[in-house]
Amino acid sequence: MAADYRIRGVSCFALLLCYLQLAQAFYIPGWSIKSYRDGEPIPLFVNKVYSDYTQLQYAFSELPFVCPPSGRQRPGTGLISGSSVALNLGEVLRGDRIMVSDYELEMGTDDEVHYLCSQKVDMAGLKRAQEIVKDGYVAEWIVDNLPGATSFVTVDKSRKYYASGFKMGYEEASPTTGQLRYFLHNHVTLVLWYHRAPGRDGQHGKKVIVGFEVYPKSIEAGNRDAGGLPADLHRPEGFELTMVKNITTNSTLPRDTDSYVLQQWDGSAEDATLTIPYTYSVYFREEEKREWANRWDLYFVNQEESSKIHWLGIINSLVISGLLSAIVAVILARTIHGDIKGYKDGALEDGKLRIGKRSKGMRSPRRSHEKNGLLDQIDSDVSAGADDASSDDEIPEEITGWKLVHGDVFRPPPYGPLLAPLVGSGMQLVFMALGLVILSCLGVLNPSFRGGFISVGTALFVLAGAFSGYFSARIYKTFGGTQWRSNAVVTATLFPGLLFLTIFILNLFVWAQASSTAIPLGTLFGLVALWLLIQLPLVYAGGWYGFVRAGTYTHPIKANVIPRQIPPQVWYARPMQAALLAGGVPFAVIFIELFFVFSSLWQDKSGYYYVFGFLAVVSTILVLAIMETTIIAVYLQLCTENYNWWWQSFLLGGSSSIYIFAYCAYYYTQHLHITGIASMMLFFAYSFLACACYGLLTGTIGFLTAYAFVRRIYGAVKVD
Repeated sequence: MAADYRIRGVSCFALLLCYLQLAQAFYIPGWSIKSYRDGEPIPLFVNKVYSDYTQLQYAFSELPFVCPPSGRQRPGTGLISGSSVALNLGEVLRGDRIMVSDYELEMGTDDEVHYLCSQKVDMAGLKRAQEIVKDGYVAEWIVDNLPGATSFVTVDKSRKYYASGFKMGYEEASPTTGQLRYFLHNHVTLVLWYHRAPGRDGQHGKKVIVGFEVYPKSIEAGNRDAGGLPADLHRPEGFELTMVKNITTNSTLPRDTDSYVLQQWDGSAEDATLTIPYTYSVYFREEEKREWANRWDLYFVNQEESSKIHWLGIINSLVISGLLSAIVAVILARTIHGDIKGYKDGALEDGKLRIGKRSKGMRSPRRSHEKNGLLDQIDSDVSAGADDASSDDEIPEEITGWKLVHGDVFRPPPYGPLLAPLVGSGMQLVFMALGLVILSCLGVLNPSFRGGFISVGTALFVLAGAFSGYFSARIYKTFGGTQWRSNAVVTATLFPGLLFLTIFILNLFVWAQASSTAIPLGTLFGLVALWLLIQLPLVYAGGWYGFVRAGTYTHPIKANVIPRQIPPQVWYARPMQAALLAGGVPFAVIFIELFFVFSSLWQDKSGYYYVFGFLAVVSTILVLAIMETTIIAVYLQLCTENYNWWWQSFLLGGSSSIYIFAYCAYYYTQHLHITGIASMMLFFAYSFLACACYGLLTGTIGFLTAYAFVRRIYGAVKVD
């Protein structure tokens, strides 16, 4: 007994530590401010390198041609050079590998030039450096949780803005041969902008960092003094990555400083080496207008300047949604209500019915098992009309269309045990997406919370397993299922299993490239533990409550024993054609905003998309468009006497994912410059997973909308 309490105590303590670690990652305005005194050391962290030409990222500290960490203790910071920083789940999944660097920064202290190290590389290291420069890789460094940025100005030169990261090098054609030459940036100028700290810290002379700019430069290895410092920082010759035979000697230099000068090498020799000297400069500048609370604004100037396009997208979405709303209003307020009211009035008119012609060859509807209200009159009147009809086979004209299939509209669909887990997983994604949008609009998820979007999204997805099991079990029981335990297991493993299997297979290819994009083995085991030890029990608990306690959803009428024959359908009413036609409408609602999302994810590898106000509005209009499109399509389907609407409504809601995946292919060919099979495979695999999540989410919205619509109209017809 005591052992059980000890185990529980250890578990609770571990959970508490996890929550504290998560809480430290949150950005709370006014409380998460780090202020520095003059002369206080400021740690600089190196993270990763990434490129627009490939999806493979690499840890900066693991590149063979950069300065290795010295392992020195950093006084005043409690950090050791080369030590890794603890990362949350989102940071690991996005490829971050943050490490303490040897760069020495002190608040308010300028350093015109400082020698860092000299790194000797062999032929393999040289080729690696050339590949990094050729592929346009950008390095990400971090100071005070701000990524180092390259500074630009707008076209009209009225505003300044930042692009996260700085180039590792550049290439240019040789003036004599025309061949490309590759130059490495081996010197960086770090400019840190500061502002007086708010509150008491500011009164005591403390400062906060409000900007971090990096200006890289390529400086030749020769023409340096005894300390390895270049003689000219302003107009230097570039450091070319080549192994052409060259000799540079300087007998006046001490022996311990020979590492930073060029050595003699021969490109044809197997042991040829190249020594790369690294230096840096540091400048602190005061920024009076920019405060700590809005220090991220410069990273989003482009997104702010595109607000007119965002508003154009919203207007476009509102116009489409307004047209759909008008059509739905006509269907609900005039057509369906008029059908019901007209039939009631006709049925009360001296017991006589208005008679219309019925097409030959159409069968009379069978009677429902539940005979009361207007549906009982419909079945009786249709039978009487069929007996008394003339040679023209006349039946009541009001008893047509969607009213004819009332005895089959709630018949369980084929493969219902598969549809129920899909809807359950879709509800799981709905709750996750809703939580992410709300937290983002409230400012909890912001750029300072690095990796927070993925971390919180994963946590919400796992916790929403209870909702997944609940809805899946109720729908499963409504379809006549009895094995709720097996349904819970399928719900908990079907979609998450597809995600994990796909990511694991992709990981094998990324591991082979030694990329930081690869998920570490420990993280994979952690994800499996979250899946099997937390999500699966939650789905099981939700499934038990939904199946045993909540029970089935009630229907206004019962299904006939013998299914009704469905007449031949026109081409646009067939399942795939109808789904494709319906999917174009939601895609038209979001395609403008989709461009900005794609630009943030695939072109700006920092992933800083935080215009969540626009995204929330467009997402709301998107949901309304899906609901309205589904209602219109299902109503037209029922009017053609096709009662197989269960799967069709799911396809109608999720069909816009097909257009989004096609847009991914278009974006890949027209806007991206990705090269390599591995990068192409990563792009399309991740695009497929994203579209699958989107299709599952929107398909569930379409299914639930159609379910509520069908129950509503047939419940209105069934009156006493």
